[in-house]
Amino acid sequence: MPFVTGLLLIDAPASALNNAGTIPGSRTDNTVGVKAIRTRSGAYPYVSAQAFRYWLRTTLENGDFGWQAAPIYREEKVAYTDANPIRWWDDDLFGYMRAPSGRASAKERREADPTRKGETPTSDAVTRVSPFRMSTLVSIAPAMPTDDFGVMARQEGNPVPHEHQFYRTTLKGLFSLDLTACGRFSCRQKTGYRNLDDQRIEEAKRAGLEYSESDKSYVLPIQQRIERITALFEGIAHLDGGAKQTLHYTDVSPAVTFVAVTKGGNNIFGHVVGANAHGLPELQIDALAEALKVFKDDILSDIYIGWVKGYLRDERAKLEQAIQKGGALDASGLFNGRLEIHIAHPREILAQLIAEIKEHAHSGWLDQE
Repeated sequence: MPFVTGLLLIDAPASALNNAGTIPGSRTDNTVGVKAIRTRSGAYPYVSAQAFRYWLRTTLENGDFGWQAAPIYREEKVAYTDANPIRWWDDDLFGYMRAPSGRASAKERREADPTRKGETPTSDAVTRVSPFRMSTLVSIAPAMPTDDFGVMARQEGNPVPHEHQFYRTTLKGLFSLDLTACGRFSCRQKTGYRNLDDQRIEEAKRAGLEYSESDKSYVLPIQQRIERITALFEGIAHLDGGAKQTLHYTDVSPAVTFVAVTKGGNNIFGHVVGANAHGLPELQIDALAEALKVFKDDILSDIYIGWVKGYLRDERAKLEQAIQKGGALDASGLFNGRLEIHIAHPREILAQLIAEIKEHAHSGWLDQE
């Protein structure tokens, strides 16, 4: 099954993108610490996959991408989306889990809530595994967070002290999108595969979705599936978000990205960027060449490398040299001319990837087999 698999780097020159709350025992009661993985070799600041997915959802909802975001409903201690992937693009690509409460009081509150007008009725538990997968974004090397001390002093009386941590590093994350699952909704009576209950099945029939008997699923028209996939990658290209932006103003859109369409969801780019002795990102040319050689039969698309000019200039120059004829990443030698390797700005690269997905959408890339 075809997957879009990729790697991205976020340049965090002085940032606190995902915080862990107050730090007990600090000099001030309201010290805010950053999330970090603590090991014997040091602390690795990180951004959770949940935070990244929130940034991406928000970027898609607020941008000019045509994104159709599901409404969110709150019910005592739980919250959930409408869980209708036929209507809502994020329910389709980001997944959901919803089990309706059978209590009479909960049903009465739902019926009396005017904000739930138009909600999809739910008679049975429905779940959908997210076709879009995102790893934790972890610093490529240990980074000691800096404690920044500040005060609120605009009022009369004594200043009010406060502190927060921030760091300087490069964050690396992996992502994947199951192309065949986008716009394909299972109605099997099996845990994890019950995307549609009876009400949603009826809506799928009314909307004219194609039914696939082989995997008991309803499938959106291919053009609608392409629109959703296109919007997702446009959102990644324009990504915005992160904590402490008022103080640190970090650009979280990818500074570097490696991406390709492959057979299966294993990520072929996981080890192509490491850290040098100074803790700075280092492109592992030999690791990338080996990955492309070993997995060449599983790579369906061209290889797309987005790299912002001015970021790690020497590493980009090393990549450009390796791509040239006779170099370690000469596509004519690696792929016998079947595929090419492209390098440009990340936004341009993701646009090229989208164009190739559109080109091959009718020739099997969105099929289940």
